[in-house]
Amino acid sequence: MGIGSGLGAQIGLAAESTYGTFVAPTRFPEFTKESLALKKTTATSTGIAANRLLALSSRRVVTRREATGSIDLEIANKGMGLFIQALMGTTVTPVQQGATTAYLQTHTLADTAGKSLSIQVGVPLTTGTVTDKSFVGCKVTSGEFSCGVGEMLTGSFEFDGKDCDESQTLAAASYVNAGPFHFGQMALKTGTFGAETALDGIRKVTCKVERPQDTERFYANQSALKKEPISNDLVKITGSLETDYVATTLDDLHTSDAATSLVWEFVGPLIASTYFETFRITLPAVKLDEGPPSVDGYGVIKPTFNFTGLYDATNLPKIEIISTDTTV
Repeated sequence: MGIGSGLGAQIGLAAESTYGTFVAPTRFPEFTKESLALKKTTATSTGIAANRLLALSSRRVVTRREATGSIDLEIANKGMGLFIQALMGTTVTPVQQGATTAYLQTHTLADTAGKSLSIQVGVPLTTGTVTDKSFVGCKVTSGEFSCGVGEMLTGSFEFDGKDCDESQTLAAASYVNAGPFHFGQMALKTGTFGAETALDGIRKVTCKVERPQDTERFYANQSALKKEPISNDLVKITGSLETDYVATTLDDLHTSDAATSLVWEFVGPLIASTYFETFRITLPAVKLDEGPPSVDGYGVIKPTFNFTGLYDATNLPKIEIISTDTTV
């Protein structure tokens, strides 16, 4: 019997082989908040019947079903691969580094066709019984990362799902001993791609990757359920850099509208040899949209520069993870 509150909740996920077909969870990430829910569209008959003042319950029908919501969590040094693969689109096999227990995942930006998840949420009743809500056909529509002074690196993932299946058996959650990445491990670098250098004065960074998709693929013969969403617009990468005004590097980039490569990384404890736990976002070309410094009092000038990630015609954005995970 579980605890009859959020303390007894769990999330499990697995990559699907076929869009919308449930796969039992293989990963159980620790999370801070979730809002996944079934969304149904109904229609009620408006037919007139003599002296009837209220619509008949039998004349209300469900015309479509889908799921939406988000999962918020701290980005940890293990078990993040499925989230990042579903966001970035590349099919990734971790590569062993040397003859060590360190494995590198390289998630390069690609189409997300075929990248859907089954996400099982365990929601406790006050009695301690944990109810099962298994969301199938979950496609990541956006992922946002954030870390500032004194904070953990956090991630928020938005999902579009095909349906909610409550007939599955709730999996027994099992957890790995994972540690979160945090501000004390954070570095921000800019410059020429492949030769970026550390940028001073950075207090907080955010980065959001949006994957626009046609989520309205409802057709006849589909039992009120959608087909897999298809990419229908350019990927959008945006973010912000909260700073102290210690140099004009970012200000000059804003003025000139020149592009710079941006590397945002977190390097944790040593795994083995020269390989450290790592979470790294590389954007080969970003341009600063707004944020020139302004004086609003006696204090240190603290501009926030907003940026847009673009394609440099050679290198694609990527997220790299070095961990002991041998599978995504």
